[in-house]
Amino acid sequence: MAKVDRFEDLNVWNHAIEIGLKIYQLVESNHLVRDYRAKDQLIGAAISISNNIAEGFEYNSNRQFIKYLAIAKGSAGELRSQLFLLVKANKITEKEYEFLYQEMIQISSEIKGFIKYLKGFEQKKKGK
Repeated sequence: MAKVDRFEDLNVWNHAIEIGLKIYQLVESNHLVRDYRAKDQLIGAAISISNNIAEGFEYNSNRQFIKYLAIAKGSAGELRSQLFLLVKANKITEKEYEFLYQEMIQISSEIKGFIKYLKGFEQKKKGK
């Protein structure tokens, strides 16, 4: 992987931003528009993904970055759980849920892969 100087250049961060935008669009376009608690929860979890990726990157420490990536992955799981509840409560459509579910599975996989890469990189450094 090439050296990255800014978190804005990370594909995983850009994907997290896209998810955040989709969540903002979702909460403004359906039954959630007046469900302020659900809106706040969804938006909070969604923006937590990209914010934790950014914050962890800015520490300039792989160990700290891994910690914040794990938090971002946790927020992705939280968002997935919230979406599941909302589809069961008929607050979002099955189509909206399925689309966002796949996005959440993908971002979780990307974050997990990035954590694995950074851990491997740290192990190689210790081996030298």
